[in-house]
Amino acid sequence: MKEMTGKDRLMGAMIAYDRGDPKRIQHFIKVHAFARMIGRREGLEGRELETLLAAAIVHDIGIRVCEEKYGSCEGKLQEKEGPAIAEKMMGELGFDREMTERVAFLVGHHHTYRDIEGMDYQILVEADFLVNIYEDGLSKETAAHIEKKIFRTAAGKKLLEEMYLAERE
Repeated sequence: MKEMTGKDRLMGAMIAYDRGDPKRIQHFIKVHAFARMIGRREGLEGRELETLLAAAIVHDIGIRVCEEKYGSCEGKLQEKEGPAIAEKMMGELGFDREMTERVAFLVGHHHTYRDIEGMDYQILVEADFLVNIYEDGLSKETAAHIEKKIFRTAAGKKLLEEMYLAERE
């Protein structure tokens, strides 16, 4: 049997963490898939891509604690609670400090849409929106507004337009 990569172990740990909640598990798997697609199309590779993909897997790790602690999973609460949980999980799985710290930063900012710094941050936000627009049943008008306000990558814009703004032929 082939040895699992760190990302595979992280995916497995996150599935176990969210056990019994298929909606949440499917959410982060979809965000991961879009992040990978956008990241590759935008030229990310190596460590930068791996950091983005790890962040996509754990970006919503704070939700469960927020629901238990505050009775809410509002974005700012997730940003407050999520980083420490992500750091603990990644540390237990043997991720290095530098990557773990960047992932924790991304988890702690993925609902903050101003002053986005770094392609990993931009792409994570875009991938999360691509999934949330669908899961939250947002209108075409809202998707167009999000594109203007948030989306910066050519690959992310193309996906958003093809998924939500294009007319069916």
